[in-house]
Amino acid sequence: MPPPRLDKGLLPTPVQRPAPLRDSVYETLLELITRRRLPPGRHLVENELAEQLGVSRQPVREALQRLSNEGWVDLRPGYGAFVHRPSENEAEQLLAMRTLLETEAARLAAVEAGAEGTARLRELWRVGVEGLERDDTDAMVDANADLHRVITELSGNEVLAGLAGQVARRVRWYHGLVVRRRGREAWDEHARIIDAIEAGDQDEAARLMREHTDTTRRVYHESAAGNGAAEEIAAD
Repeated sequence: MPPPRLDKGLLPTPVQRPAPLRDSVYETLLELITRRRLPPGRHLVENELAEQLGVSRQPVREALQRLSNEGWVDLRPGYGAFVHRPSENEAEQLLAMRTLLETEAARLAAVEAGAEGTARLRELWRVGVEGLERDDTDAMVDANADLHRVITELSGNEVLAGLAGQVARRVRWYHGLVVRRRGREAWDEHARIIDAIEAGDQDEAARLMREHTDTTRRVYHESAAGNGAAEEIAAD
């Protein structure tokens, strides 16, 4: 006996076909925002973005709506779209959550990483230090994000890695503000975390990661306060 056919009224509208251009515009704008090429508070004008990206206004409008839904862009009626400017409380909540997740990830990675996992971390550390020596902010931000991502993967806890991944891209946005200020100190901290993971010292790996992420959080708040003061002076 054949299975019953689906009711034609089950879905109010048919499944939409993929829109790669809209997605491409979204990814491009998000990359510009997370790398602070489009800094917090920047007015995003549809016509200008469409011209720069070589597309029509429609995919730009759709991408901005999606970015707004995800908290990257603020849509202000009568004024347009602006890159979201995070509040101190918003930043504190995100960076505090990062500390909780990555501290536990480092503790677990000290048991699960093994020689191959540690070698991956050493290579990412090398890439980050080379970026530091070139004063290449993008390379440092990318290597930092990759190193922290691999530590969460090496934890062996898929739920933890999934949660950490949800905050990782936004953390990269915050990290862009502090990467130069943290400088060599951050990569020295990374090296000590990797040493603890390689030694299988769970408590030390967790302690070092907690101190590392807490320091980044503190420096972000200091940098954000300085940037805010500079913007107020420029506006006077």
